[in-house]
Amino acid sequence: MSDIYQDNTEQQAEKEFTLSILTENKPGMLNNITIIFTRRKLNINAINVSASEIPGVHRYTIVMITTRDQVDKVVKQIRKHIDVLGAFVYEEGETHYQEIALYKLPTRIFLGGNHIEQLVRSHGARILVIEEEYIVLEKTGHKNETQELLEILQPYGILEFVRSGRVSISKSKRKTEKFLEELENSTTHILYKKNNNGKD
Repeated sequence: MSDIYQDNTEQQAEKEFTLSILTENKPGMLNNITIIFTRRKLNINAINVSASEIPGVHRYTIVMITTRDQVDKVVKQIRKHIDVLGAFVYEEGETHYQEIALYKLPTRIFLGGNHIEQLVRSHGARILVIEEEYIVLEKTGHKNETQELLEILQPYGILEFVRSGRVSISKSKRKTEKFLEELENSTTHILYKKNNNGKD
């Protein structure tokens, strides 16, 4: 009984999930995918769309905070879409991922000595652009790292700040191309359910 209770508790606990979705490169796919979240009133924390290593196949990386039960229902719905080739769910520690952040700061704050420059370098950031009125810094890392630098730079007068969606690669050893070959030879969606509980 206690094991069943624990399983139910884990299913209902909210945590961060990363969704990796492979689709054909067709117009309207972004809307078709995001509307599934809208209908379920689920918030997307970050989204990134890019080409994959397979020509004509795009990879959507979506980050969301929800329960395991909810994310499984969303992925199941996404997999029903005819142009979706695969959809996978990952928890913390199951992927390698990064984000990129850009910070625009007044050039004048760098003219008062090398304190700011040392601070920037100590946080793994680099100067991307130098203009007469402003300087753009770039930092790659996890969200907590780019957020920490943002908070440190706030007192110096940030002009603009932007952070990208997550780019993520699974820790699985299987190639995407191999998965698509298996899918092509499959006549049902059973393949999705057999592969490590939805992990590629």
